[in-house]
Amino acid sequence: MNEQPNILLIMSDQHSPRLLGSAGDSVVRTPVLDQLAEKGTRFENTYCANPLCVPSRMTFLTSRHSSDIRVWTNRCRLSSEIPTFVHYLVNSGYQTALCGRMHFSGTDQRHGFERRIIGDVHAKLEHIPLSTTGQTAAGVKVAGAGRTAYTRYDQEVTKTCNQFLLEMDRLPPDRPFLLTVGFVLPHCPFIVPKRLFEEYFDQIEATSLPKNYLNTLHPFMQTWRNKRQVDQLTDEEVKTARAAYYGLVTFMDELIGHILETLAQTKFGQNTLVIYTSDHGEMAGDHRMWWKSSFYQGSIGVPLIFSQPGQVAEGRTIQQVTSLLDIGPTLVEIVGGSPMQNVRGRSLCQFLQPDIFDNGNWPDTILAELGGLSGDAPGRMIRRGPWKLSHYHSYDHPQLFNLDQDPDEWNDLGRDQAYALIRKELLAEVLKDWSGKTVLDTLKTADQDQKILAEYNQHASLSTKDDVLDRWTAPDGCNVFPEV
Repeated sequence: MNEQPNILLIMSDQHSPRLLGSAGDSVVRTPVLDQLAEKGTRFENTYCANPLCVPSRMTFLTSRHSSDIRVWTNRCRLSSEIPTFVHYLVNSGYQTALCGRMHFSGTDQRHGFERRIIGDVHAKLEHIPLSTTGQTAAGVKVAGAGRTAYTRYDQEVTKTCNQFLLEMDRLPPDRPFLLTVGFVLPHCPFIVPKRLFEEYFDQIEATSLPKNYLNTLHPFMQTWRNKRQVDQLTDEEVKTARAAYYGLVTFMDELIGHILETLAQTKFGQNTLVIYTSDHGEMAGDHRMWWKSSFYQGSIGVPLIFSQPGQVAEGRTIQQVTSLLDIGPTLVEIVGGSPMQNVRGRSLCQFLQPDIFDNGNWPDTILAELGGLSGDAPGRMIRRGPWKLSHYHSYDHPQLFNLDQDPDEWNDLGRDQAYALIRKELLAEVLKDWSGKTVLDTLKTADQDQKILAEYNQHASLSTKDDVLDRWTAPDGCNVFPEV
């Protein structure tokens, strides 16, 4: 990079890496993101570090794994003592603003961002059960045409982002900026404006499962499916929800288009690095499954695109295995900051140079975790080259897939003796510094602590919470140097 660029980082919520025209989907309409990929570099095999909102975002910001920061579920809180890449950018002379969703838990709603120009989404979904936003069959059954507070929220995020860019355009040159835009779409409930639902409904088919597939499924995944009741969904319900999800992706693509149009109208158009990604994926009917919280590609994978005229290679697709943990070190290197310390991610800059493609010394390996959502067993996954192994605590064998030969993950080699050596090697790597029991024990303690604090918040008087002075202020005139 020739100089410190402005950075526009767009993070959606629950976007399957498969649902991009540039990723090969022949049905979904994503012209804005496809053009961004055409003018930039797209990473084909990028993973989040934990396929659930809060842990994925906190690991993304810190470039550390869930077990490093003790954030495994949405109830966990990131310690304010742990720096994020946003802190590093401020230290490198950047002004930082957060526009929209980042799903911080707890009192610290910044974690390095100097400004929040619109808060996170906490809107009620009128006439729609709150359960439809979570991992229940109700979120699929309610799918169809309509509007929700989520679609309205992302419209407000887009409007606020555009206002910020136009205001910055009128100001004299100052510090470069990091503007992080957080969309809540295409997160469930799968409800989308009628025009988009109708566009996709006739193009979408209900997905199916191979014969006897459920009888040979890994026991963890059988429990996962039973708990969420996905096998009770009808073909019509699956088709309807898939059509609505496709529509939500296009709706979001249109909003991103408005932001990029505004950016192009400002003086920042040429000197702004644009990055698009998502916090995790969405199964969207693959394997007749939905949501996230699994290690299948649709759930753990994320789209990732970098683009900046003249500074990022155009039309390049990277096949190497990468992680959301790599974004922070990449940005810090781009802006010339001191390298991030105590992190797991690696800079992607070697892949972004316009005239050079350097994939040397890239380990082609990532790790990810599951925290045991709603009674699920915690788990850990490794992807190394074509191999992906998923270990689940207390289960006697892992899942193992060769993604070059089986990209849709139908043929589980977890008990096939022909692959015992690679299975042993990867399992040893997964278990080397990780314990499912430690995860469960830590979460149990944290849950007990949070219950006490929640009860305190109900009983504490207003004076206790709001009126007590927490700091002593020196009266005027008491500081005299030297005293005479």
